[in-house]
Amino acid sequence: MMLTAPTLTPIALAACDPAPKSATEPSTKAAAPSVMTYADFQQLSQPPAPATLAYGDDPLQVVELWKPDGKGPFPVVLLLHGGCWQSGVARADIMHRQAAALVAKGVAVWSVEYRGVDMPGGGYPGTFADVAAAADLLARTGAEHDLDTSRVVAMGHSAGGHLALWLAARPRIAPTSALHGSAPLKITGVVSLGGLPDLAAARTEAAEACGVDTVDRLVGPVTPAHPDPYADTSPVALLPIGVPQVQISGEDDGIAPPRFAEAYAAKALAKGERVVSRTIPAQGHFELIVPGTPAGDAAIDAAVDLLGRKP
Repeated sequence: MMLTAPTLTPIALAACDPAPKSATEPSTKAAAPSVMTYADFQQLSQPPAPATLAYGDDPLQVVELWKPDGKGPFPVVLLLHGGCWQSGVARADIMHRQAAALVAKGVAVWSVEYRGVDMPGGGYPGTFADVAAAADLLARTGAEHDLDTSRVVAMGHSAGGHLALWLAARPRIAPTSALHGSAPLKITGVVSLGGLPDLAAARTEAAEACGVDTVDRLVGPVTPAHPDPYADTSPVALLPIGVPQVQISGEDDGIAPPRFAEAYAAKALAKGERVVSRTIPAQGHFELIVPGTPAGDAAIDAAVDLLGRKP
């Protein structure tokens, strides 16, 4: 299927870095624009979805395939939405503007829907198994859709940033794990946008955003067969991943503050990883998935840059 990317209207919210203050500047200067809230984000129009491809029997086990006009094979961004790993919070449609912006750059998008922890079959291992199955479908059928499966960047927002890193780390999962795959799709780079790369930290520090119970349902209980719930679920526990990684954070992100990315980057760099962390001034959590904002444009540029690199 061929898509023509719609024209995207630039978003004015938090579109500019604030000017530096001088010592003599009056204290009455107007405050910088507020960052975008989820309610603000939900008011934005989204391009219509393309047709979906099923990777399972559940209505949530589907991917959206977005393709540029012209002849491929096209490089691919495997796109993962956030929403605290809960289907009741967010679905793949929140990524439509980002998908369309990538298509406009000549990139195909494999946007994954999956069962969250709040859905039958979600949690551990189902949420992870869904994301893995969607990636494996790309590996098996990508050539049929004129996609270059040797150039796949995983990009995710918030909880999807965690899942993007986890997909790249799949080859590191022990054979004894329920999440082990015999021949996982090779991810050539990762872009994590306001991601949660350390689930133990997310459980405590981001509890107000997603809730302790959400992370507990995602990683599963401690059992004799699964003594460390983070060992096969948390990217920081699977280091080194061995692919280039870019983390982009909004300076004013109250859901996944930049310190999450910075703490992960420090541990990854100590393991010899190629990790870049960028913090975009005067941006929040949702600008990261809105092309036309500084954070949203940085996300698109990072994915295109990684796709242009040699493996």
